Amino acid sequence: MSGRARLALCAWAATLMASCAMLPLVEPATWILQAGFLLGIQSLVGAATRRVPLARPLTVAAQALVTLMMLTLAFTREQALGGLVPGPEAFQRFADLLQQGSDDIARYAIPAPLESDGIRLMIVGGVLVIGLAVDALAVTFRSAAPAGLPLLALYSVAAGLSDGGSDWLWFLVAAAGYLTLLLAEGRDRLSQWGRVFGGAPRTPGGESGVVAPVRTGRRIGAVALGLALVVPVALPAMDGGLLDGAGAGVGGGNGSGGTISAVNPLLSLRDNLNLDQDKKVLTLRTKPEDQSSLYMRIVSLDKFDGKVWEASKRDIAPVPDEFPNPVGLGADVRRAEITTLVAADKGYKQDWLPMPYPPSGVQIDGNWRYEPEGMALVGDKGQNTGGSTYEVKSLVVQPTAEQLAAAPAPPADLKAWYTKLPSSLPPVVASTAREVTKGSANHYEQAVKLQEYFSLTGGFQYDTQVSVGTGSRAIANFLRDKQGFCIHFSFAMASMARSLGIPARVAVGFAPGTPEADGTVTVGLRDAHAWPELYFEGVGWTRFEPTPTRGTLPEYTQTDSPNTSLPSIGSPSSSASTAPSTSASASESCSAEQKKLDACPSESSAALPVTEDDGPKWYVVLAWALGGLAALVIPLAPMLWRRRVRATRLGAHGRGEADVAPHTLAVWLELTDTAWDFGILPDDSQTPRKAAARIVRLGHLDPAAAAAVHRVADAVEQVLYAPRPRPTAGLAEDVRRAIAGLADPAPRGTELRAMFAPRSTVRVVWAFSEWWNGVTARAAAARPTLRKPSGQQG
Repeated sequence: MSGRARLALCAWAATLMASCAMLPLVEPATWILQAGFLLGIQSLVGAATRRVPLARPLTVAAQALVTLMMLTLAFTREQALGGLVPGPEAFQRFADLLQQGSDDIARYAIPAPLESDGIRLMIVGGVLVIGLAVDALAVTFRSAAPAGLPLLALYSVAAGLSDGGSDWLWFLVAAAGYLTLLLAEGRDRLSQWGRVFGGAPRTPGGESGVVAPVRTGRRIGAVALGLALVVPVALPAMDGGLLDGAGAGVGGGNGSGGTISAVNPLLSLRDNLNLDQDKKVLTLRTKPEDQSSLYMRIVSLDKFDGKVWEASKRDIAPVPDEFPNPVGLGADVRRAEITTLVAADKGYKQDWLPMPYPPSGVQIDGNWRYEPEGMALVGDKGQNTGGSTYEVKSLVVQPTAEQLAAAPAPPADLKAWYTKLPSSLPPVVASTAREVTKGSANHYEQAVKLQEYFSLTGGFQYDTQVSVGTGSRAIANFLRDKQGFCIHFSFAMASMARSLGIPARVAVGFAPGTPEADGTVTVGLRDAHAWPELYFEGVGWTRFEPTPTRGTLPEYTQTDSPNTSLPSIGSPSSSASTAPSTSASASESCSAEQKKLDACPSESSAALPVTEDDGPKWYVVLAWALGGLAALVIPLAPMLWRRRVRATRLGAHGRGEADVAPHTLAVWLELTDTAWDFGILPDDSQTPRKAAARIVRLGHLDPAAAAAVHRVADAVEQVLYAPRPRPTAGLAEDVRRAIAGLADPAPRGTELRAMFAPRSTVRVVWAFSEWWNGVTARAAAARPTLRKPSGQQG
């Protein structure tokens, strides 16, 4: 096998090994077989075109064309000409599939199902694009070190999305592929021209020229792998993202306990609300039959990182026969127990069991586990709700406004966790909360005012077409625009409650469904809902409903609390001003539920308090500015380094005899390095005169430039062989004339390569290698050596 064929094989293997990092993202993992097969065809096309041989850009173009045709055959053959040639319809299909893939990624938690053609196209197509970049850099352009960048991008995307414990394994696999690629390239280079030009001189006991590039390759690999670990940690996190908020999925337990990470159900909530046709998922029958306020709760989200609410990792245990008393619920609070029979549709496969809150007992078959913190049941070992029938006993807690207003302070540990807010949350959230609840005497009054602000008086509109938004400013934008759906309302109220010191979390599940003639209630996907739960000591976790036109207002939020001027939602305050108003007021006979459902003839809306449009923190701006500057400078670093080196070599110098040799050799080195940049490999086995003739011949120099090259070579021979070399005037100008002569006949691509990616920049690596060898040699020489006494046995 030739060196280039071996390099192409290593590039294919390195890409496939780096792609293994994406295995946890999608299941089943059969996609990697398709990706590996198509990647192999792509590599074979590259090998065939290089053997012709075609120009390097044409080789890459041929591989790209074949890659497009393979993707067309795999995903859009029905819209393509002959199943292979893509046309406008095929490209439109590609766009539709990519949009579908984006939607499916936002809908599903990791691992996403491979049945989605959009997700399959994004993964397989992404691997092929990375493979094309790796093959082009490492094989076609014979520069394996930069090929680590696309491999690093592939691994970083997968590692950033995955939340598993096997990331280190995939890193080792990807690193092994990259190092193999580096070593294969070093071996191929050595097989072509034997030794490194311009390296450290050989010494009788020194390191051979064959070992040096191998050690250099290892060091390059070590530095690249170190950057792969350090750079992602150093960069600031981006707000939002395609998969932001996705949980890690439900993990299997051992049958008795363990921990669990919740799949974030918010990802598909908006899609459910926007369905063209509702789909039944649950059928309920409750004893007693009052089901007007029956919310079916799935999971509670207690962790807020500034971008999204999600469930933290929690302990799980076997399902108890009788559930414990809800946290914080006192004996003096009125309650009633109801029994709900639930039948889940076969197509509704939810890992968490929908139940009224708080449950007191569940009868269900299957592998279910109990999560005590949220009083929820979660499927184990693949268990889900599809086709399940179960019975839930739950409590209808009926606190009074007086009990809520008189609630004592919550436990310190509970308050510390459930009032935690990230530093990235815009200050406008807390300032709006204080403005809205100004004059409140207790946390209950604050909670009711927040609920009224969102559902009645704040001028907010319910709109499911608004973008979800997961960035740190999503809540601030919602408060400004006043449009959103249940996610926005629940997120905002829970965050504002926490800013006021009220423990809060977000519950996700279903709002009350549709009563049927047979006494049952049908719950559909359009009933999917999210609402805030606030904690009051003596009552426990208490539901509030800030979303307009959705759900029902709790009765305990519609009465006056004692010793306060907080008005009833259903009637105006008796102390309201009698002065004329610039806007119509609601009728005093309009009930709270009518107001919530927008059934009142003229509902006035209070203006949102003036808020500050706070920008990102200064250190985030600085970090991104430095990151952007680095992204701009790093690709230009080789060009900038060569320009600096050229200016130094051709610049001012001493006029004495001692300065003649250094200046002449520096000028000659600049000439040979520039020729190297234009594709004329250096050969230090030749004399300066023969090397000059070679540069003139291969560079197709005009007579003036050729004469300049020979004058520089003559000056070098004088320095090397004359007893007392004389200074030669105009060497720097001769080199500049030779550089212009090399650029004139060179193709545009070669000229750009010489400018932006000069080959001679490898001298930086050689210089570092030589320096490091010197450091290690001096350290070894300074280390004392222990010798065994004569005759001592080992």
